[in-house]
Amino acid sequence: MIPLSVLDLSPVPEGSDVSQSLANTLDLARHAERLGYNRYWLAEHHNMPGIASAATAVVIGHVAAGTSTIRVGAGGIMLPNHSPLMVAEAFGTLAALHPGRVDLGLGRAPGTDQLTAHALRRNMGGGVDTFPNDVVELIHYFKPEEPGQRVRAVPGAGLNVPVWMLGSSLYGAQLAAMLGLPYAFASHFAPAEMEHALEVYRTRFEPSEHLDKPYAMLGLNVFAADTDEEARLLFTSLQQAFVNLRTGRAGKLPPPVPGFAENLDPSAKAMLDHALSCAIVGSRETVRDGLRAFVARTGADELMVTAQIFDHTARVRSFDILAAARDELDRAEAAE
Repeated sequence: MIPLSVLDLSPVPEGSDVSQSLANTLDLARHAERLGYNRYWLAEHHNMPGIASAATAVVIGHVAAGTSTIRVGAGGIMLPNHSPLMVAEAFGTLAALHPGRVDLGLGRAPGTDQLTAHALRRNMGGGVDTFPNDVVELIHYFKPEEPGQRVRAVPGAGLNVPVWMLGSSLYGAQLAAMLGLPYAFASHFAPAEMEHALEVYRTRFEPSEHLDKPYAMLGLNVFAADTDEEARLLFTSLQQAFVNLRTGRAGKLPPPVPGFAENLDPSAKAMLDHALSCAIVGSRETVRDGLRAFVARTGADELMVTAQIFDHTARVRSFDILAAARDELDRAEAAE
């Protein structure tokens, strides 16, 4: 079985608060480390009451300090919100504190609505896409200092922090291929272009100092429980949150509601079926079979699993069951 990693949005459930969510994030990260997950990434979102990881580098530091072996990183930092130098300094600091454990995934979207993007106000002009140049500039700051270099990332220079390109369209695939970077596709919420983006990335990939061949990681929702019925109930929290977000009513993560999707109007149900089509929901056996089929279909090199589950104990249990399904697949492959 290919490596499994965790994408955590540090969800804030209804009736809870950010402090508890960040404590839950560290608890889940420690659990994921014990279970042998490969990396633990946090994502940058702003002005969203149900997500506690807006100050992403700070939360990464919190997780890294509370764990010892699992890779930690950003999935991702929304580079248009920040100057490349400040990102290099932040992740250079993380890499200096936690050598060999820090990843930096870069995204092009603002990670929020347009009004909040304006409030972040790094660039007020608009109209010019500086993202590719910003990525190149940022990577350069992680290289060894050159003679006469006047602007340096301190910390950062010489640390060669691994940079990933994120994407939910062909843009990120093309840029990742051109720069020879590993690529993470957001199929857990925007699966429409997944197959096409993978094809573009793999066929256009140019070997680089970072990678000699393509490496693609795919986002995947996995909601695991002791029974298929229980897992489907847990999944309704994400379904509700997604409908709320798409209709301008973003809030905290709602509790599960039995039969939620069945009671939606056809257009909302179709939207959910499409947006969340990359989801495996069920018991260990269902998850095992779903993992095998998804990897066979996509040829993914790694999976980045996310689970927006209302109850923290059930969320931890979901990753337990997923790890058991992974281990069963490993044993089956070893026996072949």
